[in-house]
Amino acid sequence: MQSAPKLSPAAPLPPLDPDYRLEAQIGHVLRRAHQRHAALFEKGLGDLDLTPTQFAALVKIGDRGEVSQNLLGRMTAMDPATIQGVIQRLMARGLIERRPDPADRRATLLRLTAGGAALAREAVARAKAVTQATLEPLAETERETLTALLRKLADMPEPGKP
Repeated sequence: MQSAPKLSPAAPLPPLDPDYRLEAQIGHVLRRAHQRHAALFEKGLGDLDLTPTQFAALVKIGDRGEVSQNLLGRMTAMDPATIQGVIQRLMARGLIERRPDPADRRATLLRLTAGGAALAREAVARAKAVTQATLEPLAETERETLTALLRKLADMPEPGKP
């Protein structure tokens, strides 16, 4: 068995770019913040066996009462393949049901079952605590500013505004 080649001591290489620091880059900071939030989400809602995308779908269906799969995908920023898989998993668990759309025979409408509504209510109550924990290091004005700035980056309107 051959051993790994030994590296000879050498002078350290110069930095790739002395003006670039990974820790100062928005993508890196957003990823780290997302990792922290994802861990808090898992801690707060993990026992409900809902992924963040399933949670988002349940909440938006509950908000609307009934919604088409296409509109649900747009409201939750999921591509057609992703939203289809989310819907299939939620239906398999008996959390949502579908019926034909009387206005469009090609479409179906999705709605929560009684069990889905109960789970969604529980998940939303817990999600509020997750949001508080995520934003806990910030002052109230910082929370509002951060949320507004992230909405701007994501090209999202404020809730209740077109």
